[in-house]
Amino acid sequence: MLSYLHGYHAGNHADVLKHTVLTALFARLVTKETPLRYIDTHAGAGGYDLRSAAARKNREYENGVAKLRAANDAPAAVARWLALVERYNDGEVLEHYPGSPWLARESLRPMDKLFLYELHPAEHRALVSTCEHDRRVKVLREDGLTGCIGLVPPPDRRALLLIDPSYELADEHRQVIDAVAKVHKRFATGVIAIWYPVIERHWVERYERALRAAGIREIATYELCVAREGHHRGLTGSGVFIVNPPWQLDDELQAALPWLAERLDVDGGATYRATP
Repeated sequence: MLSYLHGYHAGNHADVLKHTVLTALFARLVTKETPLRYIDTHAGAGGYDLRSAAARKNREYENGVAKLRAANDAPAAVARWLALVERYNDGEVLEHYPGSPWLARESLRPMDKLFLYELHPAEHRALVSTCEHDRRVKVLREDGLTGCIGLVPPPDRRALLLIDPSYELADEHRQVIDAVAKVHKRFATGVIAIWYPVIERHWVERYERALRAAGIREIATYELCVAREGHHRGLTGSGVFIVNPPWQLDDELQAALPWLAERLDVDGGATYRATP
């Protein structure tokens, strides 16, 4: 949706989970010698200024990344992501937060290729500016849920697809499921990561059932809720469905999730879910 700007939410608890999972996926997938194709359907601006009016409006990063920077006991998956956050910042003060395109560029290799979709005109301009000197990257101002289908299977038959919509449209999850089903039909061994918000539990359950009903068997679920769920409480957590999760990914995330739940707990009701 063109009204959505991620700068208001950059570095929050949902980003913590999503980017911990994403960088863990990169770490597993680059262990093989063949090139990887990375596709991001909702890439955003590539990175965010936490000093901006948008980020400072609700200061969501203060209950997300800012709570974790000083940790010296972070599990491997969290420590990997935190190291990238530190690299993105120039000094000791947390002033910037990297989006998924920057994390991908830092994590992937010279032989890998990146396809980044973003429809919002301002976000697209920022993304183009950020990536213009990286020959691995192609930035597209197109509908990523449609465009990603034609990008699989890649020549080397290795790909990671990240689907991370805002879910502002009532039927957006159905569009996601349709795209995932088409991608899976064309390329059954591709890895797909699908982020989702936890606002209303019944919606999450319906989403997961519908995704599994689309004929996709290998689906893992990793979820982190930082507060008790309830009506009118807003975004209490988020999760990532992973189609064809790589070997050993579960070991890292099983260690990361309880640690994150303890550190990011808001009201004593934090929970996590890991279903490999």
